[in-house]
Amino acid sequence: MNQLLNELGRNAKKAAATISVLDTDKKDEALLAVADALVANTSKILEANAQDVMAARNKVSKALLDRLSLDEKRIESMSIGLKQIARLTDPVNSLIEKIERPNGLIIEKRRVSLGVIAIIYESRPNVTADSFGLCFKSGNAVILRGGSDAIHSNIAIASVIREALTSVGVDKDAVQVLEDTSHETANELMKLNKYVDLLIPRGGAGLIRSVVENSSVPVIETGVGNCHVFVDETADIDMAVKIIDNAKTQRMGVCNAIESLVIHSGIAESVLPEIYRDLNAKSVILRGDSRAQAIISDIETATDEDYAKEYLGPMISVKIVDNIDEAIEHVNRYTTHHSEAIITKDKANADRFLKEIDAACVYVNASTRFTDGFEFGLGAEIGISTQKFHARGPMGLEALTSYKYQIHGDGQIREL
Repeated sequence: MNQLLNELGRNAKKAAATISVLDTDKKDEALLAVADALVANTSKILEANAQDVMAARNKVSKALLDRLSLDEKRIESMSIGLKQIARLTDPVNSLIEKIERPNGLIIEKRRVSLGVIAIIYESRPNVTADSFGLCFKSGNAVILRGGSDAIHSNIAIASVIREALTSVGVDKDAVQVLEDTSHETANELMKLNKYVDLLIPRGGAGLIRSVVENSSVPVIETGVGNCHVFVDETADIDMAVKIIDNAKTQRMGVCNAIESLVIHSGIAESVLPEIYRDLNAKSVILRGDSRAQAIISDIETATDEDYAKEYLGPMISVKIVDNIDEAIEHVNRYTTHHSEAIITKDKANADRFLKEIDAACVYVNASTRFTDGFEFGLGAEIGISTQKFHARGPMGLEALTSYKYQIHGDGQIREL
């Protein structure tokens, strides 16, 4: 294990010991100080971000460049996110359950911090501030390993955070950035069991698969979003077009944007031309089956790979089905367990979709773009968990805690 990682780990473990017992007022004071510092240092952060954007231009897609880019509004949004976290209820030491046993023992189940959290992420420098805020409020230290494409931005943001923490008497090692962005160092971070209690990957399918397969630190799997909208036979056409437009085109490079359409054959000839007209006007390419192509000749041919793909750009797959059974089967076959939606007036079909679709978030008559910590009232999220253990869906403060049993007695001993 290289010396740098060991040093980061030791620093984080030491910081976690102090952060985990900070009272809520002190944590909130620090969060507000950081929020103000980010805005006050906007020019410094934008200057660093400009270096990253310049280096990435002409090398990555427009969608990925959008993820990387910062402006005054996005920095203000990071600041607002931290202020929102400061207003959230502190989960640490909150009582989950209290049990009083016949022998007089009082058993309390209380939330506790996890300790040290490592996050490996790509492109989005706002993750640096969001991750710090959620980890800090939940009493955890965090080690951040961003991608090489955002390294200057991440270092600048972390530097502002660390200076602000120092100014209010909090250990600056509550947040540390791993400046070595090599794959070898990332792989070593995945095995830093001695110091790291939880590892969270945020990025594309390749990154997440690599972390899940190679980490010996416990991992929460996040984020790949092959999200579907199923337009049922009874759907309101205007609603369907509006929701699909929002879910696909508001921001194409995010994990809660839709990549796949499933349309009931009973409404396809009415709704598909409207969807095509709307998406085509925004340069979105449709790839579909032969039934979709029979309705719109300009639709390209879809393959199994298309139905499984997270495009993160101006492309979407289309599948025509004859009933809700086929729709559910198709969605569950290709889902990445992120966010799925049905547009329908049929309550029975809505209820079936809600119950039978295997995803963290399932919507009726609403855009999948709402799968977000802010929109769920959790504050800035640390990721969207697509697994079923410990945390699922947008991960806020409680997802970054564990619990312990605290047992109070007055001399009890066990006889049997």
